[in-house]
Amino acid sequence: MDVLLVDDEKELVSTLAQRLGFRNINADWVTRGQAALQSVKEKKYNIAVLDIKMPGLSGIELGKEIKKIDPGIHIIFCTGHGSDTFFKAGSSQSGKDYYLPKPININDLIKKMNQLMNT
Repeated sequence: MDVLLVDDEKELVSTLAQRLGFRNINADWVTRGQAALQSVKEKKYNIAVLDIKMPGLSGIELGKEIKKIDPGIHIIFCTGHGSDTFFKAGSSQSGKDYYLPKPININDLIKKMNQLMNT
């Protein structure tokens, strides 16, 4: 499984990538939306895990742009801001997306990634 993690909190995203690596999940990470788009152009990912609230390109906007490059990629949105209602309203346009609240529970994330890989 190849995963792209995108979050503007460098310590969080790098630690999450390391923890996924310990579980034999290949995880690349970036801290900006434009870097994420470049990564998706250069490498095939099964899943992108996106922070919703980032400077510049928001996670919702980024998810839409990633889907234009790779329509088959699965998207998981994560946020410590807003409510489920806000999230669902903002992401319903982008299709079959998933939401996990922060702080991210690594076991919940891996469970959701495994579910997505089996769909």
